[in-house]
Amino acid sequence: MSETSIPTLSVIVPCYNERATVTELLRRVRAVNISKEIIVVDDRSTDGSYDLVENLAKEWPEIRHVLQPVNQGKGAAIRRGIEEARGDIVLIQDADLEYDPVDYPKLIQPILDGHADVVFGSRFAGYPRRVMLYWHRLGNTFLTFLSNATTNLDLTDMETCYKVFRREVIQSIKLRSNRFGIEPEITAKVAKRGYRIYEVPISYYGRDYWEGKKINWKDGFSALWTILRYGLFDDPATEPAGYKTLRRRAGLAQYNRWIWDRVKKYVGQRVLEVEAGTGAMTRFLYGRELVVASDKETPYVDRLLNAFRRHPGIRVERFDLEEDDAQRLAEYRFDTVFCINVLEHARDDGRALRKANDLLHPGGRIIVFVPADPSLFGTLDQGIGHLRRYTREELETKLREAGFDVEESGYQNRASRAAWILNSKILHRSELPPAQSKFFDRLVPLFRALDGPNPSKGLSLIAIGRKQG
Repeated sequence: MSETSIPTLSVIVPCYNERATVTELLRRVRAVNISKEIIVVDDRSTDGSYDLVENLAKEWPEIRHVLQPVNQGKGAAIRRGIEEARGDIVLIQDADLEYDPVDYPKLIQPILDGHADVVFGSRFAGYPRRVMLYWHRLGNTFLTFLSNATTNLDLTDMETCYKVFRREVIQSIKLRSNRFGIEPEITAKVAKRGYRIYEVPISYYGRDYWEGKKINWKDGFSALWTILRYGLFDDPATEPAGYKTLRRRAGLAQYNRWIWDRVKKYVGQRVLEVEAGTGAMTRFLYGRELVVASDKETPYVDRLLNAFRRHPGIRVERFDLEEDDAQRLAEYRFDTVFCINVLEHARDDGRALRKANDLLHPGGRIIVFVPADPSLFGTLDQGIGHLRRYTREELETKLREAGFDVEESGYQNRASRAAWILNSKILHRSELPPAQSKFFDRLVPLFRALDGPNPSKGLSLIAIGRKQG
């Protein structure tokens, strides 16, 4: 394999004191007829494992040998291997002989077929397998049950070594565990992203402690804590800034409907949704001739793909309105650009509006929803990544400068201004409490009535621009 070629498979082999088995294991991995690289991450072995692998790496160009700076554990070695991976698909392989590399073709097939983003190899759904120690099997069953309860998956073997990923999937997730907690952490985080997960039966030849088995009851308690930590709670380091806000906003059904009711009469049949995030507004657009839901962040692109890949008329694109060439999407012939909570995050909102104009056919519309009134800017805005709030006149001016005629503009949600001032300017909160958000959503019918047809002020601002010519 040349330095510039991209292998189909990156096999990550965490290794610590596996002198008795690592040579044979690597021979078996190398024998699998798949284009691959083998990344052996040595965790400061003291039994000569490092020298064995180093010698093999000089003979076999597939092997990339990485030495950890200090002994940290299996999880840290896997994290290092993931960083180093270059293949289209990433597979984790222990350095012992419990798992058989002959299973690789069937493990990667669901990903190659386009059906899966992640594949787990199940020791309990396939044969032949060596009969396991009873207490280990009981522990595995309990941990898998608890993991499933927190992630809403129906895995049979969460603790399996064989976990396989599209490379961009696993490299987009921030992992933290240094030891055996890596297994439930990976499971929880791919589940929260909504990735398509498959299970494939594998053969298994478990070993006993005298043969070098390292996991023990302490690791079981660590796994239990990891399941609860990442299964029940989000890890902010894993998701893009603002993810918590987007997820919470997706649950505001009546508020999202209110926005939609204000703008739906302007929405055409060929729509680009910019920064669609988790797809809360995309669902309202379904049924048009074409909807392209776009985002610039990999986690959101993946979520959109998983949510809408089977919906005819909805396509998902990675797209940055500020940076990407608008001509890349010209083939879609858009008549509407849908920008809900987008411009306030843009470093150069004027440039973003000009790009939107380039994407539209003459007479096409842009629908803009932004936070209103610069005097309200405070800690809540900073916490959710707002760079600015707008006056009505400022937004209309920016639309005209970008080549749009302003068809309509107006405020929305006047009643919530007081609550925003309290939370952002007085209490200096960086996010709204969940209970307060839910309470607000229940009051949306009242707030809509208080707004009337044309409120003079509001927490938000809506504008419709039509492309000139």
